[in-house]
Amino acid sequence: MKLESLIQYLDAYLGIPGFPDYPGAWNGLQVEGSSEVRHLVASVDASSASVEAAVARKADLLIVHHGLFWGGLAPLTGRILRRVRPLVERGVGLYSAHLPLDSHAEVGNNALLARALGLSLEGRFDAYKGTPVGWHGRLARPLDAAGLRSRAEAAVGGPARVIEGGPQRIERVGVVTGAGADALAEAADLGLDALVTGECHHHHAIDAMELGVHLVLAGHYATETFGVQALAAHAAERFELSWEFVDLPTGL
Repeated sequence: MKLESLIQYLDAYLGIPGFPDYPGAWNGLQVEGSSEVRHLVASVDASSASVEAAVARKADLLIVHHGLFWGGLAPLTGRILRRVRPLVERGVGLYSAHLPLDSHAEVGNNALLARALGLSLEGRFDAYKGTPVGWHGRLARPLDAAGLRSRAEAAVGGPARVIEGGPQRIERVGVVTGAGADALAEAADLGLDALVTGECHHHHAIDAMELGVHLVLAGHYATETFGVQALAAHAAERFELSWEFVDLPTGL
């Protein structure tokens, strides 16, 4: 598969041109690699560890959710150079998709986690610059807070915590992966019983209790492993490529 053709497809599939995002996200191709792509590696973060793993696995393209440029403009020295140099030397491309991948209806982190929680998707919320990122839906059978925590732990394969602010009977749930607790007020306005996200600040615990919404914290990293895997699998199936996931949890 030609790299140029694959990137054109991914950009169009995710709607990257014109999709609003944080300044440091830089969605799309961040490092150009070999002109031919046969093997994909997916990982959540563009770190030295993920780059080394991609090189070791003879990847032609590394697909990540969090790319290289979150700190803004910086010289190619020190640890930034240690990330980039192996990619250039070994001809491994780097492709990043942040909010477009969170938002996507088929391979997005939010939609996939919502379905893993057993939600029937009903609508969108938590817009960034007018473009919705989160999803909300309804459980087939209501759960209590302990039941929703267990469901979340099963979905992400790790621990979750619930700040109990909502009703005993949980039916309508919103999902904003990563650091999505700022969506609590909108979740309350929509009449949602719970919001599932990755992490929060201290004040969000008070917000949840005062707004009457359960806040489920299942880990920033853990809630954002879904999209990169689904995107790599989709591309691999469509273009007859091989792929693998490099799991490098931060514990946060």
